[in-house]
Amino acid sequence: MGKKLYDDDVLVIGLGRFGGAVAIELQRLGHHVVAVERDHELAETFLGKVAKIVQADASQPAAFGNLKARSFKLAVVGIGSSVEASVLCAMNLVDAGIPTIWAKALTPEHARILERIGVHHVISPEADSGRRVAHLLNGKLMDYIEFDDGFAIVKMKPPQEAIGFTLAQSQIRSKYGVTVVGVKSPGDDFTYALPETKVTAHDTLIVSGPTDLLDRLASRP
Repeated sequence: MGKKLYDDDVLVIGLGRFGGAVAIELQRLGHHVVAVERDHELAETFLGKVAKIVQADASQPAAFGNLKARSFKLAVVGIGSSVEASVLCAMNLVDAGIPTIWAKALTPEHARILERIGVHHVISPEADSGRRVAHLLNGKLMDYIEFDDGFAIVKMKPPQEAIGFTLAQSQIRSKYGVTVVGVKSPGDDFTYALPETKVTAHDTLIVSGPTDLLDRLASRP
């Protein structure tokens, strides 16, 4: 087995679809994952998949008594069944002084509460997924990742005007205000895009830039 990428202890609260996926991937990356789950049967399904599982109700301060929560640098709240339980759990983690807390929000109102009580990173997977799907529905984009400041990175087929030309010749950046970051030809790995990179109809492009300008490029034939 290769060298682990990370080795920090991470506390994951709630092992539903979101929390469970986070816990398993963090463990795979090398973190020592301690998971807290109220449901006994669900907790048992993660035996051997993460470093330690504690069956407890994380909305109760007593749940953290034996965990030495203050020793964790990072915690993730993945509770998806109850806004109240999520908020109470997050408050307990904030009170414990954990330096970095991530939490899943079920609604925009839930997100605002989590931010106000001191959660450092609030994730809204349903809303984020909905926006992403909206950009993918027209079939022009193959993948879409949006950031908070109106910036995105997309994977797309090249527009007709770029096919058969180098990136310098097609002038995508000057015409549309976006940057072709990488190009992948069939059977090859992605490579960094250079001015002399020639684009074919079978290539896949990675393009970055403001979301509205990327949408403009994606609307081209």
